[in-house]
Amino acid sequence: MRKPLVGLRVLDVGTRIAAPFCAGILGEQGAEVIKIEQPGTGDPMRTIGPFAKPDDKPGEGSDHPYSLFWAVEGRGRKSITLDLRQPRGQELFRQLTEHADVLCENFRPGTLERWNIHPELLPRHLVTVRISVFGQDGPKSLRPGLDRNGVAYGGLLHLTGEPDRPPVRPGLTISDYLTGVFAAQAATALLYERDAGGTGEGGVIDAYLYGSVLRILEWTHAAYHHLGLVRNRTGNRLDHSAPLDNYPSRDGRWVCIAAAMEANFARLCTAMDRQDLLDDPKFATAEVRAANGDEINQIVADWTSGLDAADIEARCVACDVPVATAYDAADIAADPHITARGDLIAIDDPVIGPLNQQAPFPRFDGHPPPIPTGAPRLGQHTDEVLTDLCNLTQHDLAALRADNVI
Repeated sequence: MRKPLVGLRVLDVGTRIAAPFCAGILGEQGAEVIKIEQPGTGDPMRTIGPFAKPDDKPGEGSDHPYSLFWAVEGRGRKSITLDLRQPRGQELFRQLTEHADVLCENFRPGTLERWNIHPELLPRHLVTVRISVFGQDGPKSLRPGLDRNGVAYGGLLHLTGEPDRPPVRPGLTISDYLTGVFAAQAATALLYERDAGGTGEGGVIDAYLYGSVLRILEWTHAAYHHLGLVRNRTGNRLDHSAPLDNYPSRDGRWVCIAAAMEANFARLCTAMDRQDLLDDPKFATAEVRAANGDEINQIVADWTSGLDAADIEARCVACDVPVATAYDAADIAADPHITARGDLIAIDDPVIGPLNQQAPFPRFDGHPPPIPTGAPRLGQHTDEVLTDLCNLTQHDLAALRADNVI
């Protein structure tokens, strides 16, 4: 398997999603990821459901409910425990950074400074990814917040939902994941400059949740600046495109059809056996179809309502119309294309055994996606990492445990 980041080491001191996801992306491309967790409690992600009943494998935590959320987002890394609030823990952390290339954290700005492990005190070669809700500076930087706050402040929440209803959150913690992706790309850019550019210098990446959302808002701010236009919710439709919607099927499913372009509209008319619509002046061009969007979308909805989702999709595919049924997890697991592509893989979890999860993404052409290791038990690799990288003895480790440093 092709793993271009083999040889790099990433320290993940983040919690929940954004910073750990950034580290995880780097890990799926070959980097060694060491997760540093608070002794006794670990990442709060370990406590978020849904939960599975552990199997009979011995080990720490085996008799407690096991988070499937953690099983996915904790995979592909080693776990050590280290109390960064204690001076001895801070000292060991600084030693670890001497052997690392990237540090990922998402504490509130100023936390690393209070713990005496901020970037100015760390090695110059290190790339530090700092993820927060509002950024490392500015009047709102010290506010607490989570994913939903980033979605709201970045402008996406205002655009999500039906125009006559309150805003609706996206179905996932999108600003956490999106910020993690942007941050991972920026980290590889600084690593490239450091190594290929010969500078030897790392740097600090200021990645903030609302910023990733703001970056993907398309034409929203250009239109406000130039036209004074404030973009608002349009539900599943677009003001400038029709027919386009999630249409109901006879068997209670929802099927997305996108046929606003001239060629696609003509193909949809063929699929519906409604070539007469092509001669109707209300639907003659993309512009007039958009102006009559309610009518043309209702015509398509009336057609889909009389067919099962599979029949709708089959007819659209036969006529080369862009179409997709809104899949749930059961649909994805059963889909032959997803199976053929290997988009779901079985990961050997140390607590509950083989567990189907999403495969690493994207993939390198000609190579199967790598299979990450299962999410580690809390502190599973503490002795290994501190012995190898910090030259600690068993006596040292015992003393640290006695002081609750690890």
